[in-house]
Amino acid sequence: MNTPADIRGLSIRPAPRWKIFGQLALIAVGILLLATNIKLHWLTDFIIFFILVLSFDLLYGYMGHLSFGHMLYYGAGAYVTGLFLVNVGKNPIAALFAGLAVAAILSAVLGLIVMRTHGASFALINMAFNEIGFFIIRSPLAKFTRGDDGLSCSSAKLFGIIDLSDDVSAFLFVGVMLLLVFAFLQVLTTSPFGILVRSIKENEKRVAFFGYDTFRSKWIVFVVSSTLAALAGSIFTLVRGFLSPQVISPFGNVEVIFAVLIGGAGNLYGALIGGAIFMLIKNFLPVMIPELSKVVGVKLPQWEMWLGIILLIIVFAMRKGVVGVIRSQWHYRLRAARSAP
Repeated sequence: MNTPADIRGLSIRPAPRWKIFGQLALIAVGILLLATNIKLHWLTDFIIFFILVLSFDLLYGYMGHLSFGHMLYYGAGAYVTGLFLVNVGKNPIAALFAGLAVAAILSAVLGLIVMRTHGASFALINMAFNEIGFFIIRSPLAKFTRGDDGLSCSSAKLFGIIDLSDDVSAFLFVGVMLLLVFAFLQVLTTSPFGILVRSIKENEKRVAFFGYDTFRSKWIVFVVSSTLAALAGSIFTLVRGFLSPQVISPFGNVEVIFAVLIGGAGNLYGALIGGAIFMLIKNFLPVMIPELSKVVGVKLPQWEMWLGIILLIIVFAMRKGVVGVIRSQWHYRLRAARSAP
């Protein structure tokens, strides 16, 4: 196993600028195409979900650690930002960084515990911490969070000119944040440190044998992934101005996991495609099923059941996700073309 010497220093080697800019332009075009068919209010929620899925894909797709507690950090970022706006000040940037700071500290502390576990133990201990956070928001801190009644908050204009309560402004803001997160993850995952993390996923014992501190590397990825999830939660608070315990509910982890599996784990484009497919299905089924019931003249089961069936079919039919299937077909055709006389 020959690895660059600068991996030991956890350095990040940026990908070619032209390549990153081309990828960001492609994503921007895709978002604009969605904007032609989806209301901006909905699309803003889509993009926030994309950021959350990207953060989870870093942990699961690139490092191979399945967590059922990722929503803890999304909710922590959301609630800290909201509480900052209500009790401290209306500055959106300060509130955003407050949410990120608290989530980063929380994940750094809990990461020292959870990163010592593996497999099912890792998934379940994260879910346990998520359940604790969900309970704390609903009950012990209900005086501040308003519990199930929800917390309303509002921020001042961003940079004094951008009103985040406006649909167009909110859409542009979250779109820019998505591009920044994607660029950061693209640089991180293609850097020597990213290669080291993928190597840990493939064979941690071998990486440790070569003298690398695998625990430190995994802990860093956990903190970065959790902080990016908190970023999505903080953005949600700034553009929506209302929070309920649902944003920290452990059940939200299922949606994120399904989105990653649909698109293909370990691929940033897969996270975006999977997130888009999941959100389209989730948002349009509640409208389509009642209309279909009227057409066939029979009351069909609730849309949640159809959502589960569709997601299971997609996941089992495409074990490597949408991007994995596309890549396999592309490589197969290339080989066939090269072998042809």
